[in-house]
Order: sequence, then structure tokens, then C-alpha cells
Amino acid sequence: MQLLGNINKLWIRITGSTAEFPLETRIFHSICIIAMLALGYNVPFNYLIGLPLIALISFVALIVFSFLFYRSRYQGKIKSTLVIFAIMGNLLFVVNFIYNSGTYGPTDMLMGLCILLLLCVIPKNQQRLWIMVNISIIIILHLVEYYYPKFISYTYDGRASRYLDITSAYVMVIVILYYTITYLKRNYEFERKSASEKAAAIEQKNHKITEQNHELERINVERNKLMSIIAHDLRSPLSNIQNYLELVTEYELDTEERQMVEGDLLKVTRRTIDMLGKLLVWSKAQMDGVNVKLGYISLRDALYSTYELERSIASKKNITLISDADWDIKIVADSDMLQLVIRNLINNAIKFTPQGGQISFKSKQIGRECLLIVRDNGIGISAEKQTELFSLRAASTIGTDNERGVGLGLLLCKEFTELQGGRIWVESFEGAGAVFYVSMPMGN
Repeated sequence: MQLLGNINKLWIRITGSTAEFPLETRIFHSICIIAMLALGYNVPFNYLIGLPLIALISFVALIVFSFLFYRSRYQGKIKSTLVIFAIMGNLLFVVNFIYNSGTYGPTDMLMGLCILLLLCVIPKNQQRLWIMVNISIIIILHLVEYYYPKFISYTYDGRASRYLDITSAYVMVIVILYYTITYLKRNYEFERKSASEKAAAIEQKNHKITEQNHELERINVERNKLMSIIAHDLRSPLSNIQNYLELVTEYELDTEERQMVEGDLLKVTRRTIDMLGKLLVWSKAQMDGVNVKLGYISLRDALYSTYELERSIASKKNITLISDADWDIKIVADSDMLQLVIRNLINNAIKFTPQGGQISFKSKQIGRECLLIVRDNGIGISAEKQTELFSLRAASTIGTDNERGVGLGLLLCKEFTELQGGRIWVESFEGAGAVFYVSMPMGN
């Protein structure tokens, strides 16, 4: 195997690599080398069987093929060399026909081999021309021999030399045909495999480009969404703040009116700050990525202070927030992310629950999962809206007390929950409240 590999490497070095020459040129180089080897054998063979003139013609042909090989392989003059090859090849066979017994010798067989090899290397637009030249030469030579047999020399000195010459020529033709066809098939398989690999690489590249295009489209949609949010949802509360401040500045208000205006101004400011906070968190997560710090934490350490704060906010809307949670349960989570998720869910519940309503926060262990459940008896969510609830397609909705949002809260909840290895989903019917479930892995 190593010997075959070394021979193959040597052959490639002599005939040229795929990077240097096209297939047709490499075939031509191979033909030249095989022809030189065959002629190198033919010169002494013809001399020994009593054909010194044919040995001389073979020697001249050996020099011609050596010159053609050098001119194409090392001087790079490929096109002109092929034309010389076609002309010189036909002339040599004409001479061989005349001085090597005509149709009694092997020239016809060698002419057939010549045109086959020629078709393998010449440009496609020249093939018909050389086929006609080849056929014309054979017909003319046969007619000359038929009508003027004296012009054709019969050079064999006996039956044995003739049969040896024809047999050796036939063997040489078969060997050259075998090599040429094998070489063509091997290179065809190589080219087919190379084309297949290139097609696969192009397909992979196209797939990557498609993915990049989709990612760019997603980023563009998110950018447009963000711009829309900033232009629409923040303009209104900021305008309200401006109006309240202008009202306080331009008009004399009594204590009760001032307290009412200040109270409304405080609500609007808090909501605006909440909106900005969500926008900043979401924008940072999209642009910089999120650093998740998972660890074993108890619900008490992670969520109890958040629950107490939300209960205070709920009471201002006359909503009761109750807990049925096992605060000592340990889960695997990022404490800051989990706080953001649960705070958003309870804030949403407060937003869409009317005054006098009730919200519950509950924990429930199922196998190796801990369910965190936020349930309200608010206005509920329609089936149509549920399909877009955790995406950028979710529209901002006004709460029961005219609270405004940016439509990003639940998207953040979904992204942050999944980053922690958890799941989030909702069960709701319009007019019958909503239940949000957050499933997190249990700790030890």
C-alpha cells in the first residue's frame, strides 16, 4: 500500500496536480508519458524483429512526445501544444502506414487509439474537426494502398515478425485504453466528490447566512419594538408628569387638591420608573447577554422581602395578597432573576385585579420540581392573547386602575426563567382571573 501511495504521489508530481492543471491537460500529460514508455519499448523491439526503419520512426515519435510533454507541463503552452500533438500524431501515423505495411500492419488500430486519446484532451469545439481529419486520412491511405499498392512498403521479413508487431501493438492499445478509462473514472469520482463537498459547503454557508438573516430580522423587530415602546408608552406618562407640574406651577391649589395631584403624580412617576427599569433590564439582556449565577437558595431568602413589598403595593389598591408558600423550600435559581420574575408576575396580578380583589402566592413541590404559583381573580386573559403573551408581539394593556406597561414584563419572565433551567406558563379564562406557574428545579 505504501509503495502504491508513493507511485501515485510520483505520478501526480510528474503529470501535475489538480491545482495546477485541468483534467484534460493532466490526461494529455499522462498520454505523453505512456506514449514515451511505449515508444521506448517499441524502438528496440522493432529493431530486433527486423524493422529498423520503423524503429527509427518510433524514435522520432519518442522525441516528439518528449518535446510536447515538456512544452505543456513545464512551459505552460497547453493550447498550442495540443494542436501540434494532433498534427504531428497524424503525420507520424501516415508515415508509419506507408513504411509499416499499410493495412497489413497495426497503423489502423493505432489511428483509432490516437483519435480516442485526442478526443480526451482537445477542446470540445475542435472534436468534430479532428474526427473528420482522422477518418479522411484513413480513407485516403486505404484508397492509395488499393489503387497504388507499390507506394506502400511491406516491411515484414516473415509471418512471425508481423504477428509479433500486431500483437504487441494490440497489447499496448489495450493497456493505454485501460489506463485512460481508469484515469478518467477516478478523476470523475474525484471531481464528483469535490463538487458534492463544495455543494455541501455552499449549502452550509447558505444555511448560516439564512440563520444570520433571521437573527438580523429578529434584532430589527426588537429594535422597532423598543423604539415603538419608547415613543408610545413613555411619552404618555411623561406628558402627564409635565401636565401635573404645570398645573401646580400655574394655579393656586388648596391642600386637598395639592395632595390629590401629588398622589397622582407619585403614581405616574412610579409607573414610569417601573417601565424604564423593565426597558433597561430587557435591553441589557438583549445586547450584553445575561450572567446567570445559579445556587441553592431558600424561598425565604430570595422572595420573602419581595412578597412583603408587593403586599404593601397591593393594599394601596385595596387588594389582598396572601401567601400559602413553604418559605423554607430550597430550589436551584439565581436569586436576583427569580425576584424579578415573581415581582413581575405579582405586579401584573395587581395591575389586572380590580379593587377589593385577591391575589395568592403559593409554592408546591412535585417530584424534583417546585411550582411557584401566582393566582388572581382579575379580568383574565383571552385565549387569543395567551398565544402571544410571552413574546415581543404582546401588546401593552391598560390595567384596572389605568396602569400602563410596556409589554416586556412577561417576556423578561420567560427569558429569565428559562435561563435558570425553569419553565413558565399560564392558565386563564377571560373574566375569570389568571394563574401563572413557574417551575424551578428543587435544591438539596
